[in-house]
Amino acid sequence: MEKRDLVIRFGGETGGGLQSVGQLVTKAAASVGFRLLTFYSPPAEIKGGQAVFEVRLSNQPLYARGDVVDILWVFDREGFDSNIKDLRSGGLLLFDPSDMAKPPAGDYRALGVPVSEIAKTRLRFERGRNVVAFGMAAALFGFPKEPLIDLLKRQFKRHLDLLPQNVAALEAGISWVEDNAAGRSDDYLLTGATPVPGTMVLNGNQSLSLGALAAGCRFLAGYPITPASDIMEFMAANMPALGGTVVQAEDEIAAMGMVLGASYAGKKAMTSTSGPGFSLMIEMLGLASMAELPCVIVDAQRAGPSTGMPTRHEQGDLNLAVYGGHGEVSKFVFSPVSVRDCFFTTVEAFNFAERYQVPVVLLQDTVLAVRTESVQRPDLASVNPATRLLFDSTSAEATNGFVHNGESDGEETQEGAAKYARYLSTPTGVSPTSFPGMVGGEYTATGLEHNELGVLRYDPATHAGMTEKRHRKLAAAAAEAPEPLRYGAPGAPLGIITWGSTAGSVIEAIDRLREQGVEAEMLAPRMLWPVPDHQVGEFIRRKRNVIVAEVNYSQQYANILRSRYENHLESVTTYGGQPFKVEQLVRAILGKVAINA
Repeated sequence: MEKRDLVIRFGGETGGGLQSVGQLVTKAAASVGFRLLTFYSPPAEIKGGQAVFEVRLSNQPLYARGDVVDILWVFDREGFDSNIKDLRSGGLLLFDPSDMAKPPAGDYRALGVPVSEIAKTRLRFERGRNVVAFGMAAALFGFPKEPLIDLLKRQFKRHLDLLPQNVAALEAGISWVEDNAAGRSDDYLLTGATPVPGTMVLNGNQSLSLGALAAGCRFLAGYPITPASDIMEFMAANMPALGGTVVQAEDEIAAMGMVLGASYAGKKAMTSTSGPGFSLMIEMLGLASMAELPCVIVDAQRAGPSTGMPTRHEQGDLNLAVYGGHGEVSKFVFSPVSVRDCFFTTVEAFNFAERYQVPVVLLQDTVLAVRTESVQRPDLASVNPATRLLFDSTSAEATNGFVHNGESDGEETQEGAAKYARYLSTPTGVSPTSFPGMVGGEYTATGLEHNELGVLRYDPATHAGMTEKRHRKLAAAAAEAPEPLRYGAPGAPLGIITWGSTAGSVIEAIDRLREQGVEAEMLAPRMLWPVPDHQVGEFIRRKRNVIVAEVNYSQQYANILRSRYENHLESVTTYGGQPFKVEQLVRAILGKVAINA
């Protein structure tokens, strides 16, 4: 039976090879042309603990993880106990008799695969255990052998002296399936894939990092934290070659301070963290707003509160991103909707930060951070990095005083006679900035309230005027918000609004709803704050029913929209540390539709 969609899950204790085998299967599937999407759930423990690596393959586009598992490969008994409930009826269970005893009979087919025995006894190459397993998986999927050998050459290019042994391990795994599982794997053969030129295999954090580099980011300071650490590691390996600098700070507060210092000096700068670290950065976020210093803060969300579940998924930091800060902090909040979109939305985040001289919070999430996908290589020619509006020493506004509330305000600063209006009040709120060393462009970047020259002022008129100036940026930016992701039937009376990685689950849910006679349209904004009314409001106003789908308990995005729009918005949420399963989302949406019928 030909399959167009296949899910294989590797489960067991971390360090047992399941991630290595899963990554090899992922790269092999992409090399022969399959669309793929992975789901990785590591343990929270530093050492040991159960992990899951899941690969979904198809010859059609994929947007979310599969609801059920076709093949479950367990690496120990605990892996079996934790995952067997997700194996579909008639699915295939693979286990190594060296790792666990024969499992109890069930509504599945069990096949013992002697991976350890082949590697250790027959090949006398115990290090090749994962490659033997990879060969078996490749044979089950019907992958051709030649691309697999090329993959091994690339994978082990630093150890080419071991290539013959690794090739032998691969062939041994393939041969075992051909000799011992002939006919038993027919239900798991995938056909119809064609290699697509320009395809890349990468995860969301890598895509985001590439977007930052393409946007011109040349400084990153951060502190390691799951699931954001990959960003700093990628940047540390690649940014220096482009003339940039990566600093591992002593904590998140110091990292944010370094980022603002780099921004003041004229660098495009960013930091990457997760919820606990983002909480520590909030005071510095206010300084970025008050001093009007552009920067990008990546919050790779995980389940909270507090330390929460460090390796589990949740979209729980939206309220903190939008409302976090003492006083009224002007900032933007963006969120990518797919692995490929991590690249482009990161570019937009930097462009808006630079154009409007504000901090931008980029809400990554665990699913996108660690998910690997085969994506089309971004066209760098389409990337247009923005630059800041710079001080011009020949302009009148840079050399003269100005009038504020009808009074001359051309006074000297505490430091001398500088009259550069760094914080000039403009219709958009954006005023020309300068970098250190620009003659005549000296100014004080302060967290204290100040007038347009940067002179400290605490009077009501100054604070009111500067607060309005900083917040005019929000209205101007909302009007220029990046295009949202739309999917489904534009004329459908049912609308589904979502954000972040949940967009993928909604896309597949809409396809299933259509099969059941229910038409729907999705809107997934890339700018979450300020709310772009011409996108979100227009969508809500032309729908009879609107459902907001997100992964948190308190309906955070739905409540932001409810506070702005009078329309009754329904919510569909999940909050167990896992993303929506598509079928779970379909049932929830149908339930809401039935209630409102």
